[in-house]
Amino acid sequence: MRTAISRLELLQPRSLQDALRMLRDDAPLIPLAGATDLYVALNFGTLEGTRFLNLWALDPLRRITLRNGTLRVGALATYSALLRSRLVRRHLPILASAAREVGGMQIQNRGTLGGNVANGSPAGDTLPVLAVAKAVVVLRSLDAERRVPFNEFYTGYRATVRRPDELIVAFEVPPVEGRQWFRKVGTRAAQAISKIVIAAVRGPHPRIALGSVAPTVIRLSGVEAALSTGAGLEEAMRRLDDDIRPIDDLRSTAAYRRDVAANLLRRFWAETSGQGLAEGKQN
Repeated sequence: MRTAISRLELLQPRSLQDALRMLRDDAPLIPLAGATDLYVALNFGTLEGTRFLNLWALDPLRRITLRNGTLRVGALATYSALLRSRLVRRHLPILASAAREVGGMQIQNRGTLGGNVANGSPAGDTLPVLAVAKAVVVLRSLDAERRVPFNEFYTGYRATVRRPDELIVAFEVPPVEGRQWFRKVGTRAAQAISKIVIAAVRGPHPRIALGSVAPTVIRLSGVEAALSTGAGLEEAMRRLDDDIRPIDDLRSTAAYRRDVAANLLRRFWAETSGQGLAEGKQN
């Protein structure tokens, strides 16, 4: 049953400060931007809350910049903007690869990086990228700004450390050293929710993150430790079972996800091992 829109309230801030003031003084409010996830919930009648804060007009939160080697991506940067950005394609090409896999053109034009992170689905395509890139989530309230390492942002399934009076305003990514690699496995070639999504960086200390294998996106700490110490791929494969906790759901089974995760790990290691492979190659 669809949610009735007549009972919904939408506040329209004119600036970031205005938005933060509304979050503090007019709570409770649910931030929204592209509304791609919200409209799904609206259509299915599962929408929680009735009062929303529309951030779409806050253009300063769309900026993508580079300063002292750190890539800063505004929370309202759309997937289309990530695909177009020379800075993203040069410094974090796997983020562009993830953006390309999100929905169709309409979703890419409206959906935002901040929205994907705030939504908190473990199947979110960009989340493993931010995990292996050691991104920092920049949170701002009316009175202060704080930075939270991405791998400490989630506390559980769709649960985060963001306070009700805070907004995600940006993501900061330090230089990523090593060969970057991204893959998404879904039901269809496009516009599919991932059954498994992986992002990885092969350097002296490999970093690997998976989505859809646990309540939140996770780094494969056991696998990374094995590969970092030179234990070899087979030992890393044995540790994979300890790192992931897939479940059976409507999209797939736990056994399938384990098999696919193992295959993706093998492919990552094989495809990034060649001496002639270009740095940052993701496809």
